[in-house]
Amino acid sequence: MEPLRIPLSRPDIGDEERKEVLAVLDTPWLSMGPKVEAFERQFAAVVGARHAVAVSSGTAGLHLALRAVGVGAGDEVLTTPFTFVATANVVLMERARPVFVDVDPQTLNLDPATVEAHVDRAYAARDGTLVHRVTGAPLRAILPVAVFGHPVDMDGFARVRDRCGLPIVHDACEALGSRYWSAAREAWVSEAALADAAVYAFYPNKQITTGEGGMVVTSDDGIARACRVGRNQGRDPDAEWLAHETLGFNYRMDELSAALGLAQLRRLPILLARRRQVAAWYDARLADVPEVVRPAAAPWAEVSWFVYVIRLPSPEVRDAALRHLLSRGIGARPYFPAVHLFRHLRALGYAPGDFPVAEAAALRGLALPFFPGLTQEEVDHVVRTLKEALALRAAV
Repeated sequence: MEPLRIPLSRPDIGDEERKEVLAVLDTPWLSMGPKVEAFERQFAAVVGARHAVAVSSGTAGLHLALRAVGVGAGDEVLTTPFTFVATANVVLMERARPVFVDVDPQTLNLDPATVEAHVDRAYAARDGTLVHRVTGAPLRAILPVAVFGHPVDMDGFARVRDRCGLPIVHDACEALGSRYWSAAREAWVSEAALADAAVYAFYPNKQITTGEGGMVVTSDDGIARACRVGRNQGRDPDAEWLAHETLGFNYRMDELSAALGLAQLRRLPILLARRRQVAAWYDARLADVPEVVRPAAAPWAEVSWFVYVIRLPSPEVRDAALRHLLSRGIGARPYFPAVHLFRHLRALGYAPGDFPVAEAAALRGLALPFFPGLTQEEVDHVVRTLKEALALRAAV
């Protein structure tokens, strides 16, 4: 196997980012200082929320947001089986149970109508709370995910929330910069607009990066306060030094990460435009390949491209293409596994066949190299090599 010549992803870091980060070293602040506060203010303005709470990772943000809306031991949370495992893990961290609902075959996101039908079928109102008809477990929240940067139908989920009284904690970790047409507001709005809380992540393959890091955004004062307290070992920001009055965690973001985030946030329009261009190159070059199902946006959606994941006709074809690409030094990966089939989630009673759309996508999906600095010539090379793989498979 050749060494990777074209990686799966690569962060876009320039002189502006280096300058911001190095400047922090000339200050007395390395954690929870003015850069974190500035990053929070500017991020809130970008996504259109009243509050933004910087945290150490997207996972930390999801954990805090679920706690803030009242998820606890013995509760249930409706979510998707087609996601990064952190979405399910944060539910388990609160000793609650992730309850999966299969996804839409085009967007690979949860569909509000399907979720609402599941709620009607599986839960009944009791003393003002929806409880499982069989186990009696309370249903506390809905946790949709904007998979691969495709926005979720948040208008639909807002209607489910208003009808069922369930808060929406939106995993938007892959979707910074995405928008959808809100009929309720008659405008294009960000993914965070109608959620009770939305969470973004800044891992190096995301639209902007802080290395690690994440952000909880909300327009609810109580949720924002709970997340600020929870990220700092249970200490209220207005409390005296070392006055910790509730359970919390070390989920703080450091100043170096926030400085990097500020520089990246200023470049967000450029970074998103470059990602759109790379996606357009792939779309054009794969349009005449019948074996390939390309990612496509719903008419009401503007995708913020996180990864470029194609679907191939079968697991065998996908795996053969993956081997061929890797053998030619091209980074590619299956994306995503179906999380309900991981061992610790099977232990809850989940099994193959439970969610056929998610499982089929998991077995057929292949992420191609994708990042802002990818060149047109590199995209051409990836597509030529993919076509070689498909031709070789067809000849077998």
